[in-house]
Amino acid sequence: MKIKEIMNNVTDFFQEHVAPPHKITSVEKLEEGGWRVTIEAVEEKEYMKKYAKDEMLGTYEVLVDKDKEITSFKRLDIRYRSAIGVES
Repeated sequence: MKIKEIMNNVTDFFQEHVAPPHKITSVEKLEEGGWRVTIEAVEEKEYMKKYAKDEMLGTYEVLVDKDKEITSFKRLDIRYRSAIGVES
């Protein structure tokens, strides 16, 4: 399954290089042949635990090429995990 492979690649990339993944909320095929993935990742987990604060979740947009390699990512938003998110 192609989508499953893309999700696994993005999850592995975030686990190793950015922040622990929380969940993938969307996977979209782009007309030019790549994919756009939206993922939520836990930000500064240890810091937030230390000070008894709610975890922060960052929402990231990730671009994946036709070879299933991550070509770019950017954080779109950050919020407390308990905050109710509003998707547009």
